[in-house]
Amino acid sequence: MTTRNYLFASNEHDVALTRLMATAASVSGFMKGAPGGPLPGWYRAGAGNKEFLETLIGRLALTYPDAGQPYYAARGWNNLIWQPAYLAVIAVHIHGALPTLAEISQSRQNLDVDGYRLPAGPQFEGPVEAMIEKAGREMRVLADVMLGELSAVTKLKPLPAKRLLADRMLGLMVRLGQWKPELSINEQRRYCGLWLEAMGLTGQGDLDVLDLEDGRQVLITTRKGCCMDYLAFPERYCASCPKQDDDIRIARQRDAAVAEMDPLS
Repeated sequence: MTTRNYLFASNEHDVALTRLMATAASVSGFMKGAPGGPLPGWYRAGAGNKEFLETLIGRLALTYPDAGQPYYAARGWNNLIWQPAYLAVIAVHIHGALPTLAEISQSRQNLDVDGYRLPAGPQFEGPVEAMIEKAGREMRVLADVMLGELSAVTKLKPLPAKRLLADRMLGLMVRLGQWKPELSINEQRRYCGLWLEAMGLTGQGDLDVLDLEDGRQVLITTRKGCCMDYLAFPERYCASCPKQDDDIRIARQRDAAVAEMDPLS
């Protein structure tokens, strides 16, 4: 049996996968992908992941004993969904072709899920709208499987899970404007609506436009979900946390957006 060497991709599927993973790493600055199927001990949705999830949740409980089960469930969920969501958005909007998202496998690094693998295979190409529809449907199917597995270990109800998934997509749609600065705010909002619709998440959050004093406009997220981080870090809420008064939340998001746009100011 011949071992495949992805350093020198041997066919069009290998080439496309190598390019996608390089693009994801470059655009995000932190995604770590490798070609191939799951390694022993890795997470792949639907493949019997009880030990993986019990270890993840158990380590969170040991590290943050006072945070409580809602925090462990929310953080576990965000751990499972972030890499598929990032990969889906980067594949559609930057790479220009979509792999089979259900085939992603993921690695755990202590308290976090970080690192993924994908086997080479055909990638779907088409208009952005068609890729969003397909990716969104695949993401929702994948998320439903992952939620069922997580809930068998630590309970997380479907509504907060959907809202946290929507939060992830909202954040990625804001980030998309940094990755593709030629996009207008209206285009970002349109794409966001298409993603949420394809994933069955319409109404679970939105993007709003803020007018800055210098005439510029920025997008901020209006979330309905809470990551529960305040249970582990009680000194303050996230800048976009919906538990805050709207005036405080909007002011904090405005300050964060200005600081990111003008890092030396």
